[in-house]
Amino acid sequence: MAGGALLAVAACDESGNFQLGGGAAATSDSTTTRLVERDVEAPEVFQVSERGLWDGRPSLGGVWVAYTDVTDPERVIIRNEENGQFVIGALFRRERASSGPSLQVSSDAAEALGILAGAPTRLNVTALRREEVPENPAPAPVSSEAVSEASLEDTLAGAISEAEENARPLGAEASPSPAPAAAVSSLSKPYIQVGIFSVEANAQGVANRLRGAGMVPTVLEQESRGRKFWRVIVGPTRTAAERAGLLQTTKGLGFADAYFVTN
Repeated sequence: MAGGALLAVAACDESGNFQLGGGAAATSDSTTTRLVERDVEAPEVFQVSERGLWDGRPSLGGVWVAYTDVTDPERVIIRNEENGQFVIGALFRRERASSGPSLQVSSDAAEALGILAGAPTRLNVTALRREEVPENPAPAPVSSEAVSEASLEDTLAGAISEAEENARPLGAEASPSPAPAAAVSSLSKPYIQVGIFSVEANAQGVANRLRGAGMVPTVLEQESRGRKFWRVIVGPTRTAAERAGLLQTTKGLGFADAYFVTN
């Protein structure tokens, strides 16, 4: 399925290639310097453009693809080159080679990418790496809901940062009730990013699944250079124990690539 390349995704303790340490902040009298996390495509680590196939059977583990020539699991962006849809997911080693398409596709990935069962589809799979770069926002007040997470493509890194600063939950204008006081959290990354999606219906579907499990997800609509995408996050959490428990629950629902984010 779909966050930020991007990840976004996603983001998914961020262990191994799926998690990195939190950002730091230093404040002066006039400006604030923050470390902004971005997902950057790393084709030198892994990249293939080959046919992928979903065999039509449901699969566990969320959004993933499997490929024979893989040594370690990777966080990747998966693009359907036939319809332009993309999703952030995991890359695993394919245990058995077959005479068919080289990429094995999970049922969740197929749904996010618009792949029909038994229909070979041209896919591009590229590894992601997370990086932190300093950002110096303007002295004007910045909303506490500003998003500083993920980039869909390395060439869009700057535009994504701006888009995320202006992002807010869907339906925010339709709710006249005052927002509750923000929970105090000592965590630099109190939220969990479940996924980044290029199709809004997929993001809303994931949010409904999370609500059914008793969680309160937020769908953030963002845009970069004319391309819209939707991020699904859960939180904020106040303690490391609460956050770890929420991540475990999220992964238990099949979202194995979920990870901690600032917002």
